[in-house]
Amino acid sequence: MQRKTFARLIAATAVAFGIAPLGVSAQAQTEISFFYPVAVGGSIAKYIDGLAADFTKDNPGIKVNPIYAGSYQDTIVKALTAHKSGTPPVTSVLLSTDMFTLIDEDAIVPIDNFVKTTDDKAWLGSFYKAFMLNSQTGGKTWGVPFQRSTIVLYYNKELFKAAGLDPSKGPATWAEMADYAKKLTTKDASGKVTQYGVQIPSSGFPYWLFQALAIENDAVLANDAGNAVKFDDPKVIEALQYWVDLAKNGTHPAGIVEWGTTPKDFFEKKVAMMWTTTGNLTNVKNNAKFDFGVAMLPAAKRKGSPTGGGNFYIFKKAAPAQQEAAFKFIKWVTQPERAARWSIETGYVATSEAAYATDTLRRYGRDFPAAVVARDQLPFAVAEFSTHDNQRVTKALNDGLQAALTGTKTPAQAMQDAQKEADRLLRSYK
Repeated sequence: MQRKTFARLIAATAVAFGIAPLGVSAQAQTEISFFYPVAVGGSIAKYIDGLAADFTKDNPGIKVNPIYAGSYQDTIVKALTAHKSGTPPVTSVLLSTDMFTLIDEDAIVPIDNFVKTTDDKAWLGSFYKAFMLNSQTGGKTWGVPFQRSTIVLYYNKELFKAAGLDPSKGPATWAEMADYAKKLTTKDASGKVTQYGVQIPSSGFPYWLFQALAIENDAVLANDAGNAVKFDDPKVIEALQYWVDLAKNGTHPAGIVEWGTTPKDFFEKKVAMMWTTTGNLTNVKNNAKFDFGVAMLPAAKRKGSPTGGGNFYIFKKAAPAQQEAAFKFIKWVTQPERAARWSIETGYVATSEAAYATDTLRRYGRDFPAAVVARDQLPFAVAEFSTHDNQRVTKALNDGLQAALTGTKTPAQAMQDAQKEADRLLRSYK
């Protein structure tokens, strides 16, 4: 008895001084590797580092290690390579459209596996339905919406005024946008265009920008099962013809328009209207030296935009304790107040009504109405284009779009060729 009491006394004394005595082990931390799609450094990486540190303060038994993996494309390649080698990340933010690919690779587990309590169920049911379209399939939830977006139209209010247009609103229809673009296009004495009316990027994510045009013309590019596409639908070809005609008419830059430089062109007044992600909103707010507006995309037969952006996924080969810890982190980081602050920090759409009900986002939306345009567009949004073998099917579409925009193929021929390639790739998934 005396020996046991003495041993307990030594242990208690050691703990008081922060020393782990022999035979007394400190509680081990569960470490989570977290692949995030951004280059090393920059404000977003610092913000993610801060979130990881704050989570560990709240949950001392878990340590989140963010790993900045480059672009979305870089990140999924690295994540799947690590998965095949047996050392995948525990969790990663990847495109919502990567869902079918990740399932086909048997790389992820359903989020439903971790949803156990009434609070868990309420949390999972709180996300906007438009964002869940690319997060669920086969009756299961595979991804959790995090940095999600829609495409919106940004416009220079000063240039609108100079062209005799109402600066309080953007164009509501395709016909209006074509008309506005004509009025906003300016040339120098030699006839060279110095300012284009509108710019829709055709590099980086051409399929995504084009899907908006297809939706607005009441066309669906892919079925819900992700095993069939309709690139050669006459309504799809008509939508591509509209895009091609903007350049032919001289109101839109010809050829391939770069995704990355489009905001810079807008800041430098080389273009009066641009289509890009709402995820660029904070960038535009911080860098535009003029009054700008944000509007929903113009309608043809209907309004609409695809959703976009990234979801959290949990990887199958991670240890059960790591998977549970990752779920805890994902649930923590997507709580309304944090989702609200993330939206303000980045410009991405907050992923739940509860986030927009916070005082933080209510005040921000009141003082900066542009911040709620993407949210208000969600009732007209549809799932971002996604199929099995998604990267190769998307490449077939992108190649077709760029062939039409550079004039090497007609819109009809470009989409017919893309359809044939997609049918070949998807044959085994029927």
